[in-house]
Amino acid sequence: MSAHEPTTTAAEGSDDEISLLDLLVVLAEHWKLLVFGPLAAGLAALGITFVMTPIFTATTRILPPQQQQSTAAMVAQQLGALAGIAGAATGLRNPADQYVALLKSRSVADRLIERFDLLRVYDKQYQQDARKELEGNTRISAGRDGLITIDVEDEDPTRAAGIANAYVEELGELVKRLTLTEAQQRRAFFEKQLEQARDGLKRAQQALAAVGISESVLKAEPRAAAEGVAQLKAAVTAKEVQISAMRGYLAETSPDFRQAQQELAALRAQLVRAEQSDPKASAAGVTQDYISRYRDFKYQETLFELMAKQYEIARLDEAREGALIQVVDAAVPPERKSRPKRALVAIVTTLATGFLLLIAVFVRRAWRRAAATPDGAERFAAISAALGRRLT
Repeated sequence: MSAHEPTTTAAEGSDDEISLLDLLVVLAEHWKLLVFGPLAAGLAALGITFVMTPIFTATTRILPPQQQQSTAAMVAQQLGALAGIAGAATGLRNPADQYVALLKSRSVADRLIERFDLLRVYDKQYQQDARKELEGNTRISAGRDGLITIDVEDEDPTRAAGIANAYVEELGELVKRLTLTEAQQRRAFFEKQLEQARDGLKRAQQALAAVGISESVLKAEPRAAAEGVAQLKAAVTAKEVQISAMRGYLAETSPDFRQAQQELAALRAQLVRAEQSDPKASAAGVTQDYISRYRDFKYQETLFELMAKQYEIARLDEAREGALIQVVDAAVPPERKSRPKRALVAIVTTLATGFLLLIAVFVRRAWRRAAATPDGAERFAAISAALGRRLT
């Protein structure tokens, strides 16, 4: 066996050498096709780009209104120790994402189609077809810097700039309308809650006065404990009321709704800790009945204050004209086309054609070599017969 090993190695090296030479022979035989074929295809592609309609891209950048502090956070800041709860919520999305979704909404698209007569421009019969065409010609994205970029492509540079700027105008109108509707709902809701809190405060005040404890007793230690628990209870109730109101105009997956739920959970946990440390026995001559009534009075008083603040905030939001959208870069008619990129088209076409021709040449060579062998000829004959039966 050892005597035959050098012969086998030499044979393998000879086969490899022949295979490499065969490849070189194939390239030498078809060098004109492999060189001039891709060049011709690249020149043809370059020529086609000269007759294609140029496309222009207009760009505008805006700074959307920053996420405003929620009503719950404003109220919590008035409670001193509870102020940190509102800021503890994490995982909120970039506020610009919401405005990107509004820009891509059907309401904005339909207004633009109407303003610029895009049914005629895009030669479409149906509104939904024009909407898809507009969506394909528009790119809207939010960067990490908080800016929203709107790119609009069109054959007319002036129209491209006009549509890009019109996106900003329609967004402002839509945000203004949505903000006003939401504020109206919140104002009406908190107005009813404020009336209920006012009635509850009157009843608690009358019940406290019926105890007959003098004002000097209010300086006793149980007052502070009752006051703290009452404020926490009122904060929990106010948060529950706010979440109930938010269900009317926000989805449960929205960042503001999630934040409100996290704040409610934090308030409830703090209330449980406060109640566990609350003294149960009377102190300094103050009876447990008085502590209970005083706590209820402070609860109703704090709840009334919270409802009053939320009601005032809702009124201010209703009177506000809407969120301010700041235009960083207004779109102007572009001076240069954005596509087709002639050089890139020619280079890519040349390389792709060369690669395909190279593969075709080697496949053709392999096909012929396989057909020249008896086994290969027999297989090709079987394939031809099978195809013939299929066709007949």
